[in-house]
Amino acid sequence: MTFVAPAGYQPVYCPSIPYLGPIHGGLRDGTSIYIQGSVAEDVTRFVVNLLCGPSDSSDIALHFNPRFDGRDKVVFNSRVNGSWGSEEKTHSMPFSRGNAFEMVITISSQGYQFKVNGKEFFLLPHRISVERVRAIQITGDVSVQTVNVIGVSPSSSDPRRGMGGQPVYNPSVPYHTMIPGGMLPKRTVVIRGAVPYGATRMGINFVVSRTKDIAFHMNPRMKEGVVVRNSRSGGQWGPEERELSTNPFQEGQYFDVSIRCGNQGFKVFVNGQHLFDFTHRTSFNDIDKLEIEGDVQISYIHF
Repeated sequence: MTFVAPAGYQPVYCPSIPYLGPIHGGLRDGTSIYIQGSVAEDVTRFVVNLLCGPSDSSDIALHFNPRFDGRDKVVFNSRVNGSWGSEEKTHSMPFSRGNAFEMVITISSQGYQFKVNGKEFFLLPHRISVERVRAIQITGDVSVQTVNVIGVSPSSSDPRRGMGGQPVYNPSVPYHTMIPGGMLPKRTVVIRGAVPYGATRMGINFVVSRTKDIAFHMNPRMKEGVVVRNSRSGGQWGPEERELSTNPFQEGQYFDVSIRCGNQGFKVFVNGQHLFDFTHRTSFNDIDKLEIEGDVQISYIHF
């Protein structure tokens, strides 16, 4: 079963390369494009294009092209009516052969702001109106785990709505934050990160700050190979739930967790696959805080 995210938040998992897919709802100021992948060991180049139409012959609002040619560089450009513009380039190369990366492209009034592996990289001014962008294309010597367009808000009448606010990138762990507006039906919390080598366990807690009760505790234990689920009320833990057919949290691996709140319980998806349901043991309306702890590196959180 594949997770169906709210409108504007449709992640694409493990697409084949070359990849060409639509950007539903288009882009605007404040939108971010999140790409998680790895560069081939024998890479020569790879490309990310933002296209103004549905085909590779469409105008290109943004051409992003890391080249590994002995004088490694990243080339930026645009293409209109089949004609390329003037190249911009930097010899600062944030990618390395055979290694994983996370790249965020944030759209602002100034242009496309690139961040790679948590560090600011490059700002490219707009050459073509961002409102014309309709698709994303990825080609070359790269493999991709996740592509996600973040910040395209669904209409208030859309029954699938449930995410809002600004994403948080690369927070330190342990991480505690209040949930804006509290927990609501159909609200989805997305957490992306990686399990470092040597990790033993991590915890994701949905907390009632008034009482410090934990309404939902998700506890992957890497050495045991289990994902424990529980709740804590009045300082007392409830019965553990452990049964799962698989444990997707492995040392050295990235993960993408989506936790969706329903009237009866939480549905949890990991890397696009439904992992388990957790029936509410207390009112979800009282949940107003998120805690993340343990042996984990977090790259992205969004409510």
